[in-house]
Amino acid sequence: MSVEVTEEKPVLTRKQKTKADKQAEHIARIKRTLIASLLGIFTGILSYWFGGTPNAAGIQENGFLAFMLMLAGIVIQKHIFTLLGMDISKLGAKDWFYQGFMTFAFWFLTWTILLTSLSPVLK
Repeated sequence: MSVEVTEEKPVLTRKQKTKADKQAEHIARIKRTLIASLLGIFTGILSYWFGGTPNAAGIQENGFLAFMLMLAGIVIQKHIFTLLGMDISKLGAKDWFYQGFMTFAFWFLTWTILLTSLSPVLK
């Protein structure tokens, strides 16, 4: 039996990277941010949908479910990145925090807009 040995590329400093390398990294960051943003919007819509009809104060019966959907959106990002063939081995804690924050921010904005604009008006 033969064992294939794959060699990893050495880590290059910022000055050693070519323009193509920098562009590829930039596009990968944009893709990750786009996925996090779209996931936040999607989970915001799901949170409103499954949260139930808000009362006069704008509070839904299943608000906890809405929060759990947002957390699930943050956790599932790693799997989506893997399915899309993105390299997640180089992502550090700061990168994951940023992705989670983007998902949370878009979830919060979407859910809040839906709660305030689609809630029944009481007279």
